[in-house]
Amino acid sequence: MSTQDRYLPMTERDREEMLAEIGVASTEELFADIPESVRFQGTLNISEKMSEPALLKYMRGLAGKNADFDRYVSFLGAGIYDHHLPVLINHVISRSEFYTAYTPYQPEISQGELQAIFEFQSYICELTGMAVANASMYDGATALAEAGALAAGATKRGQLLVSRAVHPEARHIIRTTAKGLNLDVVEIGCVDGVTDLEELASKVSADTAAVLIQSPNFFGCIEDLAAIGPIAHAVGGLFVVNSNPMSLGLLEAPGRFGADIVCGDAQPFGIAASLGGPTCGYFAVSDKWMRRMPGRIVGQTVDRDGKRGFVLTLQAREQHIRREKATSNICSNQALLALCASVYLSTMGKQGVQDVASLNIQKSHYASQVLSQVPGASLLYAAPFFNEFVLRLPAGTNIAELNSRLLTQGFIGGFDLGRDYPELAGCMLIAVTEQRSREDIEQFATVLEGAL
Repeated sequence: MSTQDRYLPMTERDREEMLAEIGVASTEELFADIPESVRFQGTLNISEKMSEPALLKYMRGLAGKNADFDRYVSFLGAGIYDHHLPVLINHVISRSEFYTAYTPYQPEISQGELQAIFEFQSYICELTGMAVANASMYDGATALAEAGALAAGATKRGQLLVSRAVHPEARHIIRTTAKGLNLDVVEIGCVDGVTDLEELASKVSADTAAVLIQSPNFFGCIEDLAAIGPIAHAVGGLFVVNSNPMSLGLLEAPGRFGADIVCGDAQPFGIAASLGGPTCGYFAVSDKWMRRMPGRIVGQTVDRDGKRGFVLTLQAREQHIRREKATSNICSNQALLALCASVYLSTMGKQGVQDVASLNIQKSHYASQVLSQVPGASLLYAAPFFNEFVLRLPAGTNIAELNSRLLTQGFIGGFDLGRDYPELAGCMLIAVTEQRSREDIEQFATVLEGAL
C-alpha cells in the first residue's frame, strides 16, 4: 500500500472488486435512474488533493497563524487562562487506557478510569466545601445552566435570577436552556463591578428558583457571598455559585456560605487553552440535591474479598434510566480532561494550589498598579479581585485596533468588554496568572503606553 492509499477509505482495486461483485461496470451506472438534468455537472468547489508532505506543510502554515502562548505573552483571560501545565499531565493522559476510554459501562474492567473520576470528585468537594460532586460536565457554562435547571426542577418554580457579572457566554447558555424549560431569566445589574444587592433583594420572589452568581465574577471581582446567600434562601430559592476553582486555593469555599450548588470550569487545573477548548466543567451540591444532579457519581466500595473497588453509584442520565425520570440530557462527560485536573491537583498538592493562587493575586495586583500608571489609564473598579481586573483606557480608544497593535509587539491583549457591555466601551479586562513575570508586566505597560 502506498503512503497516499493509507488515508483513503478504499483503493482503486477495492472499488473495482465491489463493482464486479454487484455486477456494475462503473460507479456512474449506480445513478442511472437519476435524470441527467438534475445531476450536478460541474466541479465541486473544494481544494485539489495534496500529497502527504504538501498537506503537512499546508496545515503547519495554517497553525502558524495562531497567536499561541508559546510565542506570545498573554494578558487575555475571560474564562480561558494561561496557567503552568506540569509535564507529567500529558504523560499520564496520553496513556492508551485513559486516552481511548469512554463511558465505563462495565465497572469491573474500568477500575482505572473510575478511580481517576473518583479522585476528581473528591478534590472538587474539598475545594468547594460541598458534600457531593459529579463525574464532570462539558464546561463551566453548561454546568451553570444545568444548575439553573436543577433548581427549577427541585423547587417547581419558573424564575432564575442571574447576575449581569456572570460570564456573557454562560448567560447565553442559561437562556438557551431556560427557553426549553419555559423558565424566565431575569438579570440583576452591577454596582462597582459586583452584583447590586439592593436590586437583587427587590426582585427575588416566591417564583424564584435560584440566584446564580459568579465569584470571582467576569470582571474579576469577588462577590459578597455571605450577603447573597440569605437573600436567595429567604424566599426558598437555591443559591448557585460559579467559581474559578484556582481562586478556591485561597478564598473561602462557597459551601461555607450556604451555597446549594457550586460549579465552574476546571480549565485552570492543568488543562491547555487549546485556542478555547475543550475544557471540563465541575458540579458539586449539598446532600439534599444529590439525586437531582446531572451526569453520574463514582463511588468507592469493597468487593467480597474486602479489596477496594469503584462503581457507578448514581446514574441519573437518560441513557441509564427511563427518560422521563432523567435529571438531564447530559449523557457524557469530559473524563480525560477531568483526569488532567486530577493529575494537576495530585502533582501540586494542597500547598501548591495555595501557592499558585497566591501568585495569581500578587502578580495581578502588581500589574494593576503598573498599568494604572499608564497615562490615560485607570482601574475601573475598587472591589477586591483575584487574577483579573478592568482597565479603563483613554476615551475613544478602539480596543480591537489596540489589541492588533499589541499583537505586533508580541503581546495578546485583554478582553474588549465593549463587545458584551456597551457601557464599558474602551475598557479592557486584563488577566494575570502565575505565568507572567515582573518583566512581562512592565514591558506590557511600556508597549501599551506606546500603542495608545
